[in-house]
Amino acid sequence: MKTEVSEMEERKGKGKVMCGTLDLSALPLDCITLIISFTSPRDACRLSPVSTAFNSATESDAVWESFLPSQYQALIPSSLSFSSKKQLYLSLCENPLLIEAGRKSFWMERGSGKKCYMLSPRDLTIICSVDTPWYWRWVSIPEARFDEVAELRLVCWFEIRGRISISMLSPMTYYKAYLVYRVRNIYGFQFYPAQLSVGVVGTEGSRRAAYLEPERDRIPIDRQPIPNDVQFPKARVDGWLEVEMGEFFNEGCVDDGELEMSALEIQGGNEKGGLILQGIEIRAITPN
Repeated sequence: MKTEVSEMEERKGKGKVMCGTLDLSALPLDCITLIISFTSPRDACRLSPVSTAFNSATESDAVWESFLPSQYQALIPSSLSFSSKKQLYLSLCENPLLIEAGRKSFWMERGSGKKCYMLSPRDLTIICSVDTPWYWRWVSIPEARFDEVAELRLVCWFEIRGRISISMLSPMTYYKAYLVYRVRNIYGFQFYPAQLSVGVVGTEGSRRAAYLEPERDRIPIDRQPIPNDVQFPKARVDGWLEVEMGEFFNEGCVDDGELEMSALEIQGGNEKGGLILQGIEIRAITPN
């Protein structure tokens, strides 16, 4: 006589064993809404066409409010109004907000809702102070995200540092930091790559090297090939240039530390100028 197990295996082999199924669309709308709120914005958009019930849930304020950062009301200027929490969410992804008296900008990564920031030059430590106008000077340009950005006129020691509290970042999130700038009659950066780093204060962190002068403008000082791990700036869709400074994974278990980003070019000691600094961007990176 066949055992119960062998009979089950036989039925499975004939394709007759079925797992229990549940029609999620038959659940109350509140239940569907709660389930979707535990997913991601990308998943919510993918679930929307499944059924009329799913579409109603994925358009609800309850779902999209769950994707917004805590205390998001404090970030929104009183002059702005939105017809729905979804519209608010999309606006925070597409239109960075100035926060902390304009010293930082904040937005969210569209597919995941992870928090992203840019530190303005006013929020950075710049050696050879921008308050000394023959080294650096403050300028206002329409294309900049901030009211003022820093224009490098002439230094021999190029050093920029920025810090952000880890508690401001999304937990369990992979971040990369970028130096964001543009050039105007740049000179002096073609000889040596800048040394870039990102890491928790007090640790070594990750390191990169990059020529800040665009590759087409670089004048080599010798015939040695450029190492494969040395970057050149890449053009952004907003018209600025960026170089990757390093990476950081926020495990979410440290709330009182600071993440530090730095860019130095001090090797040659030659004069440098012609760089307009917009800031340092800390961008959440999510899988496609």
